[in-house]
Amino acid sequence: MSCGAPAGSLYRPGGRLARLGDWLRDHAGLIRGLQWLVVLVYAVLLVVPAMLPLPDDTAHVWNHITVLAEFAFWGIWWPFVLLSMLLFGRLWCGVLCPEGALAEWAARRGRGRPIPRWMRWGGWPFVAFVCTTVYGQMVSVYQYPKAALLVLGGSTVAAVAVGYWYTRGKRAWCRYLCPVNGVFALLSKLAPVHFRVNEAAWQNSVANKRTIVIKAVDCAPLQPISQMQGGSGCHMCGRCSSHRDAVTLSLRSPSDEIVRVGAREADGWQTLLIVFGLLGVAIGAFHWSASPWFVAIKQALAEWLVEREWFWALDSDAPWWLFTHYPEKNDVFSWLDGSLLLAYIGATALVLGTVSSLLLALAVRSGGRWQWQRLHHLAQALIPLAGCGVFLGLTAVTLTLLRGEGVYWHWINDLRLALLLAASLWSLWLAQGIVRQWRGGWRMLPPLLAFVAVLAWVDSAWGWLFWWW
Repeated sequence: MSCGAPAGSLYRPGGRLARLGDWLRDHAGLIRGLQWLVVLVYAVLLVVPAMLPLPDDTAHVWNHITVLAEFAFWGIWWPFVLLSMLLFGRLWCGVLCPEGALAEWAARRGRGRPIPRWMRWGGWPFVAFVCTTVYGQMVSVYQYPKAALLVLGGSTVAAVAVGYWYTRGKRAWCRYLCPVNGVFALLSKLAPVHFRVNEAAWQNSVANKRTIVIKAVDCAPLQPISQMQGGSGCHMCGRCSSHRDAVTLSLRSPSDEIVRVGAREADGWQTLLIVFGLLGVAIGAFHWSASPWFVAIKQALAEWLVEREWFWALDSDAPWWLFTHYPEKNDVFSWLDGSLLLAYIGATALVLGTVSSLLLALAVRSGGRWQWQRLHHLAQALIPLAGCGVFLGLTAVTLTLLRGEGVYWHWINDLRLALLLAASLWSLWLAQGIVRQWRGGWRMLPPLLAFVAVLAWVDSAWGWLFWWW
């Protein structure tokens, strides 16, 4: 291992991965062309279906662009972009994302104002994810093209606006405000590849700065490259590859960034996003439409309202951009439906997140002295299970769309169970690596048992959805 390499790095100077990183750097023009092609496809699939009548029962992927767009966005794009974070880091962000490309393009032609303090607030990834997830359920973003245009298109317009006003050629939107930035940053911690920074080589280059003129890297996501320890903020675009002979695309242990780097960099906002966002709000968003509790509460409340002649709550006159309103599809939310949806997702997030937090706190306390940083660090071990859950929830949409095309996979629940078990074991492996830093031997057992209780609690939430309802 070369001097200055972090623990867990599998760096091999001059290897194939290093050459791949250099290829990304040297073919920036080709990558920009690919980005604009993705922008074009994205725009067509987003805008055209919203201008057409809703498809009837004879529409299929191969004969109706609305069904094709629905399958492309929600059946393929979102679930497998999440999966790509686990495999390649944020390569999607740096090479393919249409919002990132448009934001950077606007920033090169915009006002170039400095990033304001309000934008640097650390809570935006959590707040943006929660608001976008909940609002998407309110307007049925997975089912209707106008809702998709509103949510995805609105995000794209905001990305361009932020790019136009702030920075010169950078991606301030992607760094601070993108609704999925926080989720992508968490999942990419598990990727087996990253751009490794050799600190010794970097310092040698700096020491020779009087004789060597080195052009600064145009890092679009505004990463402090010389201090970059992990890959959660890196967009994997390759622009910094071989910079100062110190930055190299390399293999690493998938546990390195969470077990080693997380001890310093984990924070409260990331914990909120994991525990109350991915393991709370996201589960509630996938649960509510299949929940018998939701139906029972709705019926009881409707009867209670009718008895008191409060009929306004049962009216279905809300606009489509506030609550789902498609009478031609017999899909209309009343004010009661919409309000109960919000309450259900909120209550689910509160219950799941609170219990998970208490069990995590128990694990930390049973592992020695109490420290908030230890809680935040241990919460990072839940990332594999959190990512797996969201992936399974999104692929449930994929399977629903495939059933509409006559494709049935009867073995899918067995695969779901295998994935949940694998993700739980991965999380447990990360947890033992973290707890080992606090205490060793048999004294690791109490905190790990408490962590297993967290895993069982979260897995039960998916069990209710896939097996018991």
